Amino acid sequence: MLHMVEINESPLLSSAETPAARILNGNGPAPALPVCEHDSRFIPAALNGLGLDTDAACSHAAWDIGALDLAQELMRALDAPLVFSQVSRLVYDCNRPPEASDAIPPKSEIYPVPGNATVTESQKAQRVRDVYEPFCALLSQTLDTRPAPPVVITIHSFTPVYKGQTREVELGILHDSDDRAAQILLREAQGSGLNSALNEPYSATDGVTHTLREHAIPRGLANVMIEVRNDLIGTPAGVSRLAGLLAPMLQNMINELDPREARS
Repeated sequence: MLHMVEINESPLLSSAETPAARILNGNGPAPALPVCEHDSRFIPAALNGLGLDTDAACSHAAWDIGALDLAQELMRALDAPLVFSQVSRLVYDCNRPPEASDAIPPKSEIYPVPGNATVTESQKAQRVRDVYEPFCALLSQTLDTRPAPPVVITIHSFTPVYKGQTREVELGILHDSDDRAAQILLREAQGSGLNSALNEPYSATDGVTHTLREHAIPRGLANVMIEVRNDLIGTPAGVSRLAGLLAPMLQNMINELDPREARS
């Protein structure tokens, strides 16, 4: 028997808080598409801050610190479009499918999220409808209307200490089933001076490659997920330095990945 979920028809985001996702530099000609799923710590007023205290609301749990600033620098350097979410991942993690247990996390690392502790099926459906689906629709539309098949580059940051464990890696290069872009970028990173590693501090087995799996791989598009340790991009100077290192690496990767072959 089909179980129907009644969705609250009132919008989660007010008219002043929309859209849930945006694109910048939409006419950028480069055969690349940077994507930033966790760039915002914004929580719609209707959710009353999810019950978070100030530390939690500003922490890496709520957003990828520095990721959007870095993504915008790379967007400009590559002259490519940039698609990004405008809502905190604690409201809905756009890098997770609706069935994932951490799409609406009741706890993130050391931070409890009271407003997610007792989310009903209707409330979950509302967040999927108003946060995740607009992001997916914008990303899909952008990919399907590019003049040349783009390399999909998702951009993230991670905390230097997670659950008490120090992370030495500075640049993580992640892939799902298609490792073409990741292998090239790893080779490019060897001369960057950054402590770089493949599939660190996460990998596809942690469920972090959903955007690549959902949007890039079915289209046959080369793709890679970038993770930068957030203490390196917590200031404008840090963002500028990392963008200066990453932009030529990414450009070389794009050049090597013949975009005409991306839809194999």
